[in-house]
Amino acid sequence: MLSKVNTAGILGIEGYLVKTEVDIGNGLPSFNMVGYLSSEVREAKDRVQTALKNSGFMLYARKITVNLSPAGVRKDGTAYDLPIAVAILAAFGAVRQDLLGQVLIAGELGLDGSVKKIRGVLSMASTARKEGLTMCFVPAENVREAKCAGDITVIGVSALKELIDLLNHPENIKEENETYTEEQETSYAVDFSEVNGQEVMRRATEIAVSGMHNILYIGPAGSGKSMVAKRIPTIMPPLSREESIEVTKVYSVCGLLPEDGSLLRQRPFRSPHHSLTAKAMSGGGRIPKPGEISLASRGVLFLDELPEFSSDVLELLRQPMEDRQIVISRLRESCVFPADTMIAAAMNPCPCGFFPDRRRCRCTPEKIRKYLARVSGPFLDRMDICAEAAPVSYEMVSQDKQGESSSRIRARVERTRAIQQERFRGMDIYFNSEMGKKELKQFCRLGKEEEDFLKEQFTYGRLSARGCDKVLKVARTIADMEEKERIALSHLCEAAAYRGIEEKYWGGGNDE
Repeated sequence: MLSKVNTAGILGIEGYLVKTEVDIGNGLPSFNMVGYLSSEVREAKDRVQTALKNSGFMLYARKITVNLSPAGVRKDGTAYDLPIAVAILAAFGAVRQDLLGQVLIAGELGLDGSVKKIRGVLSMASTARKEGLTMCFVPAENVREAKCAGDITVIGVSALKELIDLLNHPENIKEENETYTEEQETSYAVDFSEVNGQEVMRRATEIAVSGMHNILYIGPAGSGKSMVAKRIPTIMPPLSREESIEVTKVYSVCGLLPEDGSLLRQRPFRSPHHSLTAKAMSGGGRIPKPGEISLASRGVLFLDELPEFSSDVLELLRQPMEDRQIVISRLRESCVFPADTMIAAAMNPCPCGFFPDRRRCRCTPEKIRKYLARVSGPFLDRMDICAEAAPVSYEMVSQDKQGESSSRIRARVERTRAIQQERFRGMDIYFNSEMGKKELKQFCRLGKEEEDFLKEQFTYGRLSARGCDKVLKVARTIADMEEKERIALSHLCEAAAYRGIEEKYWGGGNDE
């Protein structure tokens, strides 16, 4: 007898429908599994047989063949245990098959028949909804996560026997209601009001967040560069439902969701150590998994001590910084991971951290040059804003006056982003930083005075071709912050000043 059960696999962060087919035939007793399976899936054979026995289901000695279709895509993970067990029982006639074509089943089995938590459930439930299925049976620990997919009934089960009883008596199926509330307040443990002084960094950070521009902080050790960077998420608008689902999918596939499995509502902030490898940054592996840049998508990727990162890691970031996604290619398939992140980086101006203060800095010019050269010109060219941190004075540290709060800054950021959303309505871009040549010509028209200024910056080598585009994008954001329709000379001057820091330390613009 033949039976079919719907389940799902994960490719990248998205799910795809998998048909679990089981045939019970005549011949020598055996248990064979086919369908381009990883070792984890092949091991399901022993888990399923033992779980069936310990759940009280005795199988006749027959020839059992299990096929996971489509056979051209490699199956990975332990989520196939439960659908395989159900399909076997259905093929033996122990489970009614009238409901199986309408539901998706996924879960790992313990040897005692218990159903264990798995990764990627949100992607699986979303796939079931897109494929027109009406119900998902998932581990009880994954119910809250699966419900985030919306518009599909989700039932949690704790044991194989419990699932079989529900399939044979569908009138006993009951779903607990839980809804997503976009208005839920997102709280942070830190706030911009804790940052004293550093007006240049604060201003540059607000501009960067408003237009989703990449930003580099450079300055003496202990000047508050990391402190400012760690507060960037507090001035970013809350995640929309679509963004929350995307972020939750990434973290679910990596097994990094909180224990309650709820939808993630805070902007991601990732600050990897400078010793990480290029593969850890980009993602990958035999079965590709997201890396740090994808875990930071829709949030902030903070690279502290930038020159200490390997050149392979920094050069790898150049393409995602432009494309907002990263592609991991394998022989049989390619996985596209999101990389729509704002990159913030911080560095000292020299190995000891005190240059250009020659009273404290003991680094030789050659040592400083080699240190700065660890950050390549093409990478610097992709940083829209470079903000210099001022040395910290005693007065700055001891002042009682609090700085502006994150909530007030966030309100201005939301207003500026609303202007951009209206400007780019109907287009496949959302922020000024994403504009291409066509959009720059359309939305960044300059007067003669502004045009002459930009031409002068380019002619004297202060800006590269890419640098000119970056200045225009940042100037457009500054104009939006002031609710100005046209870019003024003052906007261009401020945007160019943020690029001028590169000339001070690296000696001018670079192009690839």
